[in-house]
Amino acid sequence: MTQQNDNIDNMPNQEEEIDLLELARKLWDSRRMLIRWGIAGAVIGLIVAFSIPREYTTTIKLAPEANDGKAASGGLEALASMAGISMGTGADAVYPQLYPDVVSSVPFVVGLFDVNLVDKEGNATTVRQYLEEDTSAPWWSAIMSLPGTVIGGVKSLFTSDDEVAEGDSINIFHLSPKENDIVLALSSRISANVDTKTSVITLSSTMQDPVVSAMLADTIAMRLREYVTEYRTNKARQDMEYAQKLNDEARDEYYKAQQRYADYTDKNQGLILRSAQTERDRLQNESSLAFNLYNQTAQQLQMAKAKVQQTTPVYTVVQPATVPLRPSKPSKVLILVGFVFLAVVAASAWILFGKDMVNSFRNKKVEEKAEPEQ
Repeated sequence: MTQQNDNIDNMPNQEEEIDLLELARKLWDSRRMLIRWGIAGAVIGLIVAFSIPREYTTTIKLAPEANDGKAASGGLEALASMAGISMGTGADAVYPQLYPDVVSSVPFVVGLFDVNLVDKEGNATTVRQYLEEDTSAPWWSAIMSLPGTVIGGVKSLFTSDDEVAEGDSINIFHLSPKENDIVLALSSRISANVDTKTSVITLSSTMQDPVVSAMLADTIAMRLREYVTEYRTNKARQDMEYAQKLNDEARDEYYKAQQRYADYTDKNQGLILRSAQTERDRLQNESSLAFNLYNQTAQQLQMAKAKVQQTTPVYTVVQPATVPLRPSKPSKVLILVGFVFLAVVAASAWILFGKDMVNSFRNKKVEEKAEPEQ
């Protein structure tokens, strides 16, 4: 009885082995078909790989200056960063974790449109002009965009020239469809990443020209530093401008009081009248008070200037922009392997399942046609 049960338990395993062997036998019998499909996939993969334009990526790494105010809580922030938690300080609204959002924002991207560039052949261009005129796309993109081009052409027939015409200035609040496409294309080619543990900022730009890629990455780093510097020093610069205004007013008032005292002294030399001496003392006191006020505002102005210098962030360039020598994409080997793999998998699915399903469907149709005749 026990031997009979063991034989029953082993039957599914034997059937499974038979099924697997049958599948392997089908694949081996159709190995020529698999080879043909693999060769076809390799040919298609080569066509696709060589049809995609080369892209060059330039990377810049910046290390921001450590803030003394955060030094005391450095250990706690390090533990929080290990746990994936970002501790905000509350004093700075644009902290490094927001730099990727700043770089991808519409105002920042639109500000790069008019940046002057030079390609590898020495031709002068701008970012917008390069994306519109000098950036190529695979041949199938023209086929995929054909319906949209036809629809746009039909719409232009029913749209007045005044509505289609675009002005020289860009309205960030209301971008035209063409400007919006350029913004999306440029924002997909630039990026910023921040390491939460080391606070190292990595900026990158990808273009089809290596020189353009390096120049654009360098411009992005410069613009980001200017943006952060302007934000962090905004309050200090406003205080400095106000201190400068007070200092200028105090200086003018001091010069006027000093001149009044000098004029009165020159006109009333040798007088011993008490009223004349009183007036002279009053003018002298006004001049002294004006000088003291001028001295105080000058000290406040110097402190405001020092505050601006203190709040100005300093970034150390860990890795500067260099012209890339090799393209970053496309990976022709990966594309080739991927297409060959997909072709072999598709051929295997057809051999194992598709052919039987089609044959059974045909047989069923034949049987259905034969039944009415009987």
